Amino acid sequence: MILLKEKREERKLSQYQLAALSGVPQQTISAIESHKRVNPGVETLYPLARALNCLVDDLYKDDDLQQQSAG
Repeated sequence: MILLKEKREERKLSQYQLAALSGVPQQTISAIESHKRVNPGVETLYPLARALNCLVDDLYKDDDLQQQSAG
């Protein structure tokens, strides 16, 4: 599960503000946060992480990363 909403809210940003900072459309951010877009690519996650001042790995729950590395 992607923790985009939690990270965005920690930074006190709206979806629109994050879209402006990252260059990722607000509709894409909304789809990721509502789990309608489950596996966004690095071309989406990297600008979001950069705008949130975190690593792409920080956008995932720990158990998600363990499952990916075990696969």
